[in-house]
Amino acid sequence: MANTKYQQSINEWRKERNETIRKENGWLSLAGLYWLKLGKNQLGSDPKSEIVLPERILANIGYLEYNGKSVSLRTLPAQKINVNGTETDFAVLQPDISEDPSYINLQDVQLVVIQRGNKVGVRIWDNQREERRSFPARTWFDIDENFRIPAAYTAYDRPKMSYFPDVAGEKSEFPVDGYLSFEFNEKQYQLDINKEDDGTLFIRFSDPTSKENTYPTGRYLVADVESDGKIFIDFNKAYCPPCAFTDFATCVFAPEQNHLDFRVTAGETHLSH
Repeated sequence: MANTKYQQSINEWRKERNETIRKENGWLSLAGLYWLKLGKNQLGSDPKSEIVLPERILANIGYLEYNGKSVSLRTLPAQKINVNGTETDFAVLQPDISEDPSYINLQDVQLVVIQRGNKVGVRIWDNQREERRSFPARTWFDIDENFRIPAAYTAYDRPKMSYFPDVAGEKSEFPVDGYLSFEFNEKQYQLDINKEDDGTLFIRFSDPTSKENTYPTGRYLVADVESDGKIFIDFNKAYCPPCAFTDFATCVFAPEQNHLDFRVTAGETHLSH
């Protein structure tokens, strides 16, 4: 019975993953990513704008001004825009990495300032995008319980800096908090993890399947931590980074030390996209 129960829990998890990318302001609603230049960046549907919005929006709403440190929104006279639920003609915008990001909302379109390293940009969601309905369902390997592997977590004495390649082809430095060690096919392995604010053990890894049937730059995975403290790496829950679904995501991929030498024929595939 346990096996059927396990299969069912993985299938439910996968169904949820498929629905999540289609949600309002989800990955399939993403419609643009514009890096800001210093000074004024025009905002509107005019194709000559620095930040081009969908055609149904006014040609020119106003501009975002970037002074090298912060970004402020100023609309044209008699125009107001909804920022975090308040209609306004001026706002200093908090970026997505802050405690309380500033979300601009206009007719089913949402914008937020994003900060990535030294670059500051604007991400746009358009909830009327056809992709929310038409994008193919996510595809997965058959569930294989042999790929649910017990692991042990070891924290580094102090987080070590590690290089993670990103979607722009550059390498970003991030602190790595520790590693998960496990055994597979009688060999010992370890994967560096990033510990999220909520304590989640987040893994970026790649393996030889990325050459043919999984995402080329590797996949993501969150370790299962049971209530009794036991940890499992369940590769059946390995999933593609957001870059598999949109050109407007800013993904970071597996560091070199997380390239596994065995084929992980479990989790999400990348055949139909």
